[in-house]
Amino acid sequence: MRFINFTDRKRGQISMEYMILVGFISFLIIVSLGSALFYSNQIKDKIKFNQLDKFAQKVVNSAETVYYAGQPSRATITAYLPTGVKGITVSGNDLIFNISTSSGQTTIAYTSTVPLQGSISPGEGLKKLIVMAQSNGVQLVEP
Repeated sequence: MRFINFTDRKRGQISMEYMILVGFISFLIIVSLGSALFYSNQIKDKIKFNQLDKFAQKVVNSAETVYYAGQPSRATITAYLPTGVKGITVSGNDLIFNISTSSGQTTIAYTSTVPLQGSISPGEGLKKLIVMAQSNGVQLVEP
């Protein structure tokens, strides 16, 4: 005849409850970390776009100021270009940026009221640009 030991049953029940509790807490932690990662990528992209906007506005405003002051006006500006910029195209009155974000590649264009010429390298960091007025537009030069 076999006797049932109730303390073994209780230990089994406690172990099962403990595993359920640990599983639930692990699930909550994983979900929290996943959502934090998602939102941190969105915030990084917003910061990147704000830095890019500041850079472009500084270039465009300087170009317009120098152009309307006339030849031989020039200005030297220093602006920060954020990480992730894959290419910068100066075309007509537009400054076009190809930038990589957490959701893929994005193209953003900033328009100036004056014709722009020249090129800007897409490397991240502090950029020093010379903005020179010419008779047919504004020349952008990296020294």
